[in-house]
Amino acid sequence: MNGPQWERTVTVTTAEQTHALAAALAGLLEAGDLLVLTGELGAGKTTFTQGLGEGLGVRAGIISPTFVLVRIHPNLPEGPRPGGPDLVHVDAYRLESAAEIDDIDLENTMDTAVTVVEWGRDRVEHLSESRLEVDLHRSVGGESVAAGAEQVMDFDTEDDDEPRTIVFRGFGPRWPEAPELLESTSLGGGN
Repeated sequence: MNGPQWERTVTVTTAEQTHALAAALAGLLEAGDLLVLTGELGAGKTTFTQGLGEGLGVRAGIISPTFVLVRIHPNLPEGPRPGGPDLVHVDAYRLESAAEIDDIDLENTMDTAVTVVEWGRDRVEHLSESRLEVDLHRSVGGESVAAGAEQVMDFDTEDDDEPRTIVFRGFGPRWPEAPELLESTSLGGGN
């Protein structure tokens, strides 16, 4: 497996900034794009996806698909991108393998939608030769908590306005270089 073609780190200080960054990124997304979101509970994966949905102009009401595995949010004709792609939001937390991903049949929507998979690392890479990985890390007690860190189990997901570090990585021919909007390393509290 080849490594990323580029990596960019962005710091945000509020949930609104996470949402706004994702909404701006959505303007660059096209049908067929695959985003893989990683981060512990409360890191902002759903907030990020809500921002993507707003930017894509899909039906509102994006919540984590934890119990249903997949939610499809159709593009709205009266939205900011009429005729744009739908958003397919997947939660792969309970799925053990790529074979279980195949069982939910994402191939049927990949060409017409932007597909966002939470907890998808090592499960969805086979779906597309290109992907954008987004790792969201929140600070707990002044230290950044990396996704998958087992030493910290902080279930307080109510503090949406603590700083987050978001690491973006581009893979494949769709993402030969980082989008310009990711060139700023901090969106928080600046002038």
